[in-house]
Amino acid sequence: MRLRPLLVLALSTALLAGCATNRRGDALQKALDGYSTALRWDSIVAGATFIEPKLRSEHPLSKFEIARYAQLRVANYEVQGTLPGTPDTYRQVVRIALINRNTQTVRNITDKQTWRWDAKDKQWWLVSGLPDVTQGD
Repeated sequence: MRLRPLLVLALSTALLAGCATNRRGDALQKALDGYSTALRWDSIVAGATFIEPKLRSEHPLSKFEIARYAQLRVANYEVQGTLPGTPDTYRQVVRIALINRNTQTVRNITDKQTWRWDAKDKQWWLVSGLPDVTQGD
C-alpha cells in the first residue's frame, strides 16, 4: 500500500521533467528556426537579435560590419550537422551561401554556431556571434 503513493510521485516527477525538456527543446527549435529565417529573408544583421544580450552590448556591431553585412544576401542556409555539447549548450555547423549584392558572385562559408540555454529567461541565445563573412570557399 505504501508503494503506490511513491510510484505516483515518481511518475509525476518524471512527467514534469519530460515536459520541461520538451519546452526547452521546443525553445531551441524556435530559436534556430527564427535565426535562420532572419538571416535568409531579412538580413544578416537581423540575426544579431539572437545573440546573448550581454555579449551583444559588450561587442556591438560597428558601422563597418553593418555595411559589410549589408552587401551580402543569404542564398542558402543548410545545417550540416551538430557537435557535442553540454545539456545547456547546443552546437551546430551551418553551410551558408552568400551573394554579393554588388558583383552577384556567390561564395560559401561555414558557420560554427554555439547556442546556450538561459535558465532565468528560459531562452536559447547565440553566443558564437554572427557568421564570419570574410572567410571564403
